[in-house]
Amino acid sequence: MTPAEAFGRALRARRHAVPLTQENLAFDAEVTRAFISWLENGQEQPSLTTIIKLATALKCSAAELVADTEAQMNGEKTG
Repeated sequence: MTPAEAFGRALRARRHAVPLTQENLAFDAEVTRAFISWLENGQEQPSLTTIIKLATALKCSAAELVADTEAQMNGEKTG
C-alpha cells in the first residue's frame, strides 16, 4: 500500500467516525469535495497545511491523522 492510499483510508475512517460527509469535510477544511474524494482514493497527497486543516475539521491532531496513516500502512485498523 502506498502512503497516499494509506492516508486515504485513514482519512475516510476518521471522517466516518465523526461522522461527516465528504462535502461537509471539504467545506470545513476549505478544499473541494472532489479533492476529498481524490485523497480518500489515494489519487492525491495533501500538503502539510491541508493535513492540519483536515485534522482540525475532524477534531483530531495532525499527528493522530499521520499515526492513523502509519497504522494503515502496517495493516492495523484505525478509526
